Amino acid sequence: MRRVFADLWETSSDNPFPGLTTHAYLWTSSRNILFYSVASDAEFDELDRLGGIDDQYLSHQDEAGPLLAAISERFRSTLHAPAAEADRIGDHARIGVTLAGRHADDNGVEAIPTPGHSPGSTSYLVHGVDGDRYLFTGDTLYRNASGRWTAGYLPGISEAERLAASLEILGTLAPNVVISSAYAGDSAVHRVDPSSWTADVAQATLGLQTAVSRNA
Repeated sequence: MRRVFADLWETSSDNPFPGLTTHAYLWTSSRNILFYSVASDAEFDELDRLGGIDDQYLSHQDEAGPLLAAISERFRSTLHAPAAEADRIGDHARIGVTLAGRHADDNGVEAIPTPGHSPGSTSYLVHGVDGDRYLFTGDTLYRNASGRWTAGYLPGISEAERLAASLEILGTLAPNVVISSAYAGDSAVHRVDPSSWTADVAQATLGLQTAVSRNA
């Protein structure tokens, strides 16, 4: 586990596809919250030393797998997952809280539906201990190896119009730290300038339009 900020830890990496890497993130706030999911149980003991996992939030169905049940059993944690993908995610573990509609919960997590990459893709916004605003974008938006913000568009799978609408929502949030799930390059954690964030997301929207035209 790597400490990213005073209240945020990054798990070891997983490589689900060539050129893409993923991590999960433990936010140690009033409760210990895991965003995304881990690749194995290798760090369960270290997670225990950090206080365990009280809640786990998935951004979308691609993060579902056998480890969900292992996490729930080991830590007695509550799984939060998008209602639109509950059937697929629920095949792996019991969902304690299904997420539908934008809202902030008692854990201090604002769930923001951002469909398009997948039907239930959801982003999360939280306030870090040092005043940072952490935005977890899942695979909806990430920074590519060239340093450009990029929409998570998969031709034949993603819904371009819904994804573009979700990017518009993300562009209004003014985070100063953005953390994707899958990513290309050196890191999924990026400090951003809130004043230029809307322009950064607009860049991703233009890239999405280009990708859609290219695959039309």
